[in-house]
Amino acid sequence: MLMDQENCIVAVIDVQARLLGGVHENEKLVNNCSWLVRLAGLMNVPVIGSEQYPDGLGHTEEGLRELVGPANIYGKTFFACIDDPGFEKAFQAHDRKQVILCGMESQACVMQSAIRLLDKGLEVFVVADAISARNSYDTEVALRRMEQAGARIVTKEMVGFEWLRRSDAAQFKAFSKEFLR
Repeated sequence: MLMDQENCIVAVIDVQARLLGGVHENEKLVNNCSWLVRLAGLMNVPVIGSEQYPDGLGHTEEGLRELVGPANIYGKTFFACIDDPGFEKAFQAHDRKQVILCGMESQACVMQSAIRLLDKGLEVFVVADAISARNSYDTEVALRRMEQAGARIVTKEMVGFEWLRRSDAAQFKAFSKEFLR
């Protein structure tokens, strides 16, 4: 199955500034998550974010927070974003069946979110080049486990090309100029 822009939502998981220093390739993570959020804007795909215990761990990296929109980011204490009542209510309001996941940490909040979303009957796509953890090996193992559980492992460019579907799509020129250079 292909990702369908009309049926997708992007979930940005816990890319909190205070935690980024210890995360493997953290600059690449923020850049790739931002790329996805900007692409979602071009394609009119909703974006929702989460923050793990923001009172103690702080907020999403500033640039990414602005792209997602502070009103679209929900604090949580559960590792799986969908288990948090506030996040789940906001998520359900969009009525989407395909979830594009990016963020951190791969082996904890991203993986548990993916598995719980699958448990709820949703189609989950994990963007392999837009997730990370403190240890790169944790990301490798988490990707395998999520795939074994039924998640589809994709890249950010796969998301773009699947949302577009055709080179004569209205957004293709902007995608080509702004996202593929």
